[in-house]
Amino acid sequence: MALFVAALVIWFVLRVAEVLILVFLAALAAVYFSAITDQLERRFLMPRWVGLLCAVLGTVAVLAGAGVLIVPPVIDQTQALLSGLPQTLTDIQNVIARWASEYPVLRRTELADPQSGIIARVVNDAADFLRGSLLPYVRAGGKLFIEAASVVVMALYLARQPRLYRDGILSLVSPQHRHVGERVLDDAGATLRAWVVGQLLAMVVLAVFTAVGLWVLRVPYWLAFGIFTGLVAIVPFFGTLVSTLLPALFVLGTGNWLQALAVAAWGVAVHFFEANLIAPLIMEKKVALPPVLTIASVLVMGTLLGAIGLVVAVPVLAVSIVLVRHVVQGELYGDVTHLEPAVLRASGEFRGPGTLAKTQTSA
Repeated sequence: MALFVAALVIWFVLRVAEVLILVFLAALAAVYFSAITDQLERRFLMPRWVGLLCAVLGTVAVLAGAGVLIVPPVIDQTQALLSGLPQTLTDIQNVIARWASEYPVLRRTELADPQSGIIARVVNDAADFLRGSLLPYVRAGGKLFIEAASVVVMALYLARQPRLYRDGILSLVSPQHRHVGERVLDDAGATLRAWVVGQLLAMVVLAVFTAVGLWVLRVPYWLAFGIFTGLVAIVPFFGTLVSTLLPALFVLGTGNWLQALAVAAWGVAVHFFEANLIAPLIMEKKVALPPVLTIASVLVMGTLLGAIGLVVAVPVLAVSIVLVRHVVQGELYGDVTHLEPAVLRASGEFRGPGTLAKTQTSA
């Protein structure tokens, strides 16, 4: 009977996976709105609905203002970049072929053949992945609108009355394990809040510093590349790799390898600066995940869900680790001495057994 129920639950989850992803996206948006609402409620003693309204209106105003200032030049630069992309790919291929022909090791490979089209194939493969992931949503315009509206509405309801839904989830847990459910929800909420704040901070910092640096280095379409860097920062490792190499490859097509090297070095420096200097100074806590698990999570979620999986891979992994540490490690194995309450890191250190012991003693 237990195996049958488990199989039925797995079948149901697979059937409604898209809906569960929408609910998770709504939870992420609710975490963002709640973070602003809580600050307004705490500092200015606003009623919660007033704080939430200010958070929504402020977000819309910021997005609209940024759109008015940034979107037109970004669209112009992106259109110019796409129109000249075939010639750019040809130039890059010719430069790489010329360099490869100078080395005996590479002389017999595809890199030394200007007609191999290896660069174009790489770009086409990446474009095919994105096209296959996003095209179903674009074609189903009505479905996309309904799902987007559903996410926004669910996020507002969750941010308006978070305690209601928290208590509803806890009511599904047996009373003897309800304290574990409370810890899981508290740590999952704190982790998601840290991830959302950190991700928004990283996207803004990377976009601004990348655009400024590329403008100083006289890279064409610097603003488009800067915005692209900020957007793909949501995908760890792979977003950094692509956003660093793409403008460098574009400059490489001109044959100026020193400028291409400078562009790549600037990309590495910006990401290092944001991760090791800006984020620790501004953020009290950040999400710290094992790099191998993070990369594996991105690969798995991208394979299962396409582009949307790349967006939710890290927060899903963070919540999963919270569940594993509390439920599997803490309850099933009883290993509370090495239990870390969350995947948060403060001041560069994990919360360890000492913190847990103090918490238990005070409790």
